[in-house]
Amino acid sequence: FTLDEGPSLAVRTAFVRLYRKGLIYRGERMVNWCPRCQTALSDLEVEHHVTRGQLYYFSYPFADGEGSITIATTRPETCYGDLAVAVSPGDERYAAAVGRMVVLPISGREIPIITDEAVDPSFGTGALKITPSHDPTDLEIANRHSLPQLNVFNADGTMNENAGACEALGSMECRDRVVEQFAEQGLLERTEPYSHMVGHCSRCRTSVEPRVSLQWFVDAKPLAEAAIRVVREGEIRIIPDHFTKVYYSWMESIKDWCISRQLWWGHRIPVWYCADCEALTVSVETPGGCQKCGSSRIEQDPDVLDTWFSSGLWPHSTLGWPDDTEDLRYFYPTSVMETGYDILFFWVARMIMMGLEDTGKIPFHTVYLNGLIRDEHGQKMSKMRGNVIRPDETIAKYGVDALRFALTTGNSPGNDLSLGAAKLEASRNFVNKLWNATRFVVQSSADTKDTRGPAGELWPPVRLEDRWILSRLNRLVASVNTLMEEYQLGEAERQIHDFLWSEFCDWYIEMAKLRLKDKASGAASDSISPLPYLVSVLETSLRLLHPFMPFVTEELWQTLRPVAVSESDAPGSIMVAPYPVCDDRRTDTDSERAVNAAIDVVRALRNARAERKIEASVWTEARIYAGSILEQMKTLASLIERLSRTRIVSVQDRESRLDAGDSQEAIILADTEIVLAGVNAAEAERIRQLLLKEAESTRARLEGVEQRLADDVFLSRAPADVVARQRELAASLQDRLARLGTELGQLG
Repeated sequence: FTLDEGPSLAVRTAFVRLYRKGLIYRGERMVNWCPRCQTALSDLEVEHHVTRGQLYYFSYPFADGEGSITIATTRPETCYGDLAVAVSPGDERYAAAVGRMVVLPISGREIPIITDEAVDPSFGTGALKITPSHDPTDLEIANRHSLPQLNVFNADGTMNENAGACEALGSMECRDRVVEQFAEQGLLERTEPYSHMVGHCSRCRTSVEPRVSLQWFVDAKPLAEAAIRVVREGEIRIIPDHFTKVYYSWMESIKDWCISRQLWWGHRIPVWYCADCEALTVSVETPGGCQKCGSSRIEQDPDVLDTWFSSGLWPHSTLGWPDDTEDLRYFYPTSVMETGYDILFFWVARMIMMGLEDTGKIPFHTVYLNGLIRDEHGQKMSKMRGNVIRPDETIAKYGVDALRFALTTGNSPGNDLSLGAAKLEASRNFVNKLWNATRFVVQSSADTKDTRGPAGELWPPVRLEDRWILSRLNRLVASVNTLMEEYQLGEAERQIHDFLWSEFCDWYIEMAKLRLKDKASGAASDSISPLPYLVSVLETSLRLLHPFMPFVTEELWQTLRPVAVSESDAPGSIMVAPYPVCDDRRTDTDSERAVNAAIDVVRALRNARAERKIEASVWTEARIYAGSILEQMKTLASLIERLSRTRIVSVQDRESRLDAGDSQEAIILADTEIVLAGVNAAEAERIRQLLLKEAESTRARLEGVEQRLADDVFLSRAPADVVARQRELAASLQDRLARLGTELGQLG
């Protein structure tokens, strides 16, 4: 906590050092002022929103009684603070008016007409009223022309004594009153709707008032130069890279940082004012008296420091700085700083500036910027929209790791993430899948020693599917390590998810179940158990997944330990287990290609059964023709049969199909072709009736769509996207009819 004694000492020390170097000063400057919070704000604490308002055109009569000049403003309430009217030096419309005086109608004061390059002749009438105390551009113009200042607002945003009859009114009420006064005098020419950017306090959303105020500032330019250098020279890397340009742009145009706040809570500014000689005492510790005259009548500055001043010291203040502690020497600088891109300048840039200034070292070597969490429709979460997802409720419903997984999976650096119920449910389902897989492995391993033995003995396996899953896991390990090094954490997580869900659970576990069933019944063709591979793959996968799901993986690790492949692979906690590394010897491309092809065959056979509406209890037949993986496909034929409930009549060379005159329509895959055989007469007739019924329904739908597409009125009046969708539907129905015809033909 930054208000703890250690960090508090660091804050006071940093302030005093910067002050003594001339990088902190006190002065009257224009700041962003929040009338509700009644405090100064830094530029970064101001949010700008497009606001719809009015542009008012007022006439200011010349003091000599001859004519007037028309100005345009969005803020009539500030007219009480006008001290000049400025025009562009090259604007011929006002050449004769320059140097003349005009009367401010609501107060009777006379103000001059001046020229300045900052005036935009295309805005409004090209004549700009100058209100130095309430607009930064006006203040710059006033300073160039030695104009005084005239503040018309109180700290709470109401009008002060300089607003005449409008004193004590709110700014909006004063605006209405001023417009009425101009209208009554016939000096309101017109109003126009006008949209412009208006600053709002990031805390309370109140409109911010530019105001000249006595505040404390940091001369940020020298600090920024050092912070730019370390990024430009590669000492600090910002991820994603496009934020580096944003960082340079902001740092190169940095302004002095207003660090004083008129708030009740925070680090008090370590400055004391003497009531006798008015000198300042700037000290880390509370002084006994004035450093100049020794008077005990001193009072500390009531203001507190901007919270980002203390937060900017966080990397070193928490390690004991300004003392040379063991923690500081060991842990500083740290490695990776992870935070949202929205506080790159609030926090990250200031940590870099303050770290370099205080220690001479960078605070970290990498900045990883994550995106913002939005709702499932991409909208920013807010209480007003009612789309906020409460973490406590979400954790209670889905679990902490499911929430963590949903927040990180598929995410990429610097990009916003959409989060909704569907993604949370998918994450919870993944957790459930892991629980079920672990339960199966552990229960299958009960009362057996098949799972134990040195991990090195697992390679090379005899069975193709065992070599396949270990090779796929090895590729996953290599990919995840590379992605982690490149900070592509969301992609790493997605790949782990896809491997566990699909390849391990959906395929390898299903293959293993068949082998375990055969072994239990005595029907196994060999004595090779899949259990060591199930355990090995699962425990390695848990270690891969642990950074993303720490609690679930720890619990599953403890469940798996009793059946671990070897004690060295299962320490007491997954937290101290080594992260998996790639072993190139375990990559078997041939096995991967063969088993992947077998999986494609199973999928194709299952799809064919579904399309032909074959019941699960009915076995069909098929012939497989393979290319370069012919021998492996023969080995896997039994597995394909049982996973697809299709008897493989033969597995032959792909070229032999044509030689044998097999002209039946085939399912063409990458390295295989599948020819479906028939079913018994009763089943064939049942399927035929179902297909005929579907064909009749499909034909009727197609006729309706074609009639619609033949209607010129529909084609001329319907939106283009609607017509396009109808044409796509017609093509889809035609394709389905053709396939139904083929399937009916195959039934005979």
